This record gives sequence, structure tokens and C-alpha cells, in this order.
Amino acid sequence: MKTFPMFLTMTGRRVIIVGGGEQAAQKCRLILKTEARIEILAHALDAELRGLLEQDEIDWRTGPITPASFSGAALVFVATGCPGLDAAMHRLAKEAGVVVNVVDQPDLCDAMTPSIVDRDPVVVAIGTEGTAPVLGRQIKTKVEEMLEPRLGDLASLAGRLRGFAAQRLGPRDRRDLWRWVFSGPVRALHAKGAEAHAAQKLKSAIETGSFEEAAPSAAALVATAPGGADLMTLRGVKRLQEADVIFYDRSTDPQVLEFARRDAERVLVGEATGCRLWPSSKTSQLLVSAIAQGKRVVRLKGCDETIFESWSEEISEFDDAGLSYEIVPGVTPQMRSPVTQDGGPANGKELVA
Repeated sequence: MKTFPMFLTMTGRRVIIVGGGEQAAQKCRLILKTEARIEILAHALDAELRGLLEQDEIDWRTGPITPASFSGAALVFVATGCPGLDAAMHRLAKEAGVVVNVVDQPDLCDAMTPSIVDRDPVVVAIGTEGTAPVLGRQIKTKVEEMLEPRLGDLASLAGRLRGFAAQRLGPRDRRDLWRWVFSGPVRALHAKGAEAHAAQKLKSAIETGSFEEAAPSAAALVATAPGGADLMTLRGVKRLQEADVIFYDRSTDPQVLEFARRDAERVLVGEATGCRLWPSSKTSQLLVSAIAQGKRVVRLKGCDETIFESWSEEISEFDDAGLSYEIVPGVTPQMRSPVTQDGGPANGKELVA
């Protein structure tokens, strides 16, 4: 990535917009969604900005612009509509050491404005590093269709009850609770307009510690396909996202680990060419030990025809300890027929996985 996506805290901070026309108004509409105070630097304001000034939604500064004008700003948008003036304002802002976005001039931008799906406090930002804004808008449209309009209200309710849940439930139970909330009946009720019923159901689940979530197995043995991360099954990805500890070996595609929670512990095990980390029996013992500590465990291993034989030691250890486990096979790509120059199969047939 050339740019790193990050959400900036805007409460009590100042955003400066240079310019008083339509481009400046567009950026103003965007920042008005935040809790930042907007300051406009311009000799004149268009009708929309003047209306915002009359409503005390923005501040307006006229007069000479110097580096001191930008001092302490969280973010600066340069939107005068004149490329030469934009470049001059960019130089002054950079002298002040602030983060700058110059409209329609990506080479002068420290930060890019993404396409945004707003379900405050749930916000999805989509960026293409300035290469394909049309694609960004298409993705935004699809995400808008995926997320119900009042999802943010449900997220806010969950936020208000997080402290209550922390008092009543342990860390793992809380993760199970929130997964149940956002993928089960609470979200469905809320989406249908039954907000009060959804809230009562959530409060009752926290109070009693009882909710309709099937208890997952203590361990998941997840096969990784030899073709890469894109051949992982949905269930395999879900188990990775639920895991507290992930045991993997050197054959694991690093992209597979990207599906895991960031705070999940990752343990490299198994054998490698020219060295031996530890025997498979020790790996099995480590899995059992982690489960005994109340952790949810995933063991990743390459997928082949002898998948059960590959996990024989782990399965034996789990059976001996009386632990529940789940085997999640991977997707094995099958051979395809040779292709012609136009990309079609040479013999008119194609094998598919």
C-alpha cells in the first residue's frame, strides 16, 4: 500500500479549508459530518458557505495567509479551484507541518479522501489511491446495499452496553455475545424496526449470560489449499477470525493469516528444511494446553488427500483428552484443460473445482 488507511479523531480539533467556492463547499459538507470545527480561509464565500457561516457551523478568516494560519490544524484542504494558487497554499501549509489534501492534485496530497459509507458510528472508507475513483464509487454502492440504514443505531446501542457486558461476561463470552448480536436475532429485529425489542433481548442476554449461540468446538483443524488464500473456505475464514491462538507451519501462505484477528496469538510449529522446530507430538500437546486455558484454537495445515492422516496426532490427543474438535477441509483446485490463445479450452471441455 502506498497509503495507510486510518481514522483520525476529530473531536475538539480544527480543520482548515482554503477556498470559498464549490470545491470548498464539497469538503465542508464532508467534514461537517465530524465533530471538528471548520475554518474557511478565503476572500469571499459562495451562498452555501455563507449560509453555514450564518448558522455558526463554520468560521471564516480573511486577510493574508501565512504558515502561521495553518498552525495546529488536524487537517488542511486546499480547494481554491486555481492550480497555481492551490500549489502556493500547499507550500505554506507544508511549512506549518500539517497534513494537506489538495483537491484533484494527488501529487500534492499527504492524505486522500476516500469514498465513504456512513452508518455513524459505523463508517466504511474505500480508497483506490487515486487510481480508480469510479471503481471506488461502485464498491461504495455495493456496500451501501449490504448495510441496513439504521445499523449505526444498533452499533451505538452496543457501545452503550459494552461496560455492562464487561462487568457480567468474560472476554471470550463477550466475543461470542457480540457475534451473536450482529449476526443473529438482535440485528434482524433492529433492522425490521423493532428497536425496543432488540434492545431488551440484548440486555437480557448480557444479564443472564445466555444467548442462542451454538457452542463452537474447542479446536478447529483447518486445511489450507495449495493454491493460495483465495481457496480458503468461508468456514475456515470464520474459524480463523474466532481463534485466540493459531498454530501454523512454514508451508502456510502468509495471506491466510491475514484473515485472523489482529490480537490472536500466532505460533509457528512443525518442521522446516534443514531444521526441526519440534515434533508433531509436542504441537499436539501445545494445542491441548491452550484449550485447557480456555482459548479457542486453530491448527492450520496444508490440504491433501491424506488430510485425516496428516492430523492423526492432533486427533488422537483430542480424543484422549475428551476435547471437541472440528475438521475444516480446504478447496483443492483440479487440473484444467490446456487453453487456446483466446483463453478457451483446447478440447472444448474444462474441468472445474
